[in-house]
Amino acid sequence: MRALTSLLILAALTAGCGAPPAATPGVEVAEALCRPTPNGRDLTGCYLTLTAATDDRLTAVTSPAAAQGQIHEVTQENGLMTMRELPDGLPLAAGRAVALKPGSDHLMLLGLAAPLVQGDTVSLTLSFEKAPPVTVTARVAQPPLPGAA
Repeated sequence: MRALTSLLILAALTAGCGAPPAATPGVEVAEALCRPTPNGRDLTGCYLTLTAATDDRLTAVTSPAAAQGQIHEVTQENGLMTMRELPDGLPLAAGRAVALKPGSDHLMLLGLAAPLVQGDTVSLTLSFEKAPPVTVTARVAQPPLPGAA
């Protein structure tokens, strides 16, 4: 009886000690798509929509299909469209869908091991400042034209 009482007291004292930490809110990814590549071309653009549960930042993209992934922005300067890498990543406001699309912010895969063929799929792993990484399967297809509904 004494052993049972000691065990119950020990259980009561340690009841909250092993509680799992609260889950980190994640980032929802939708509509992942990468452009097909013609033979001889070893880079492509990828597009998707990100919705973060809390303020966060997309910091990296990797893929087993490519030597390198980058996050790019497109800006208009002096009537010219300019594309550049965002080395600090892309900010994501809580609850606001951020569409990465042709002619705008997007992902680039560089050093592709093989051409991407329409109908195939590509694995992308997205890393964030706060949320856990997300791996998605992007379909390989032509994206809709900018401005097309």
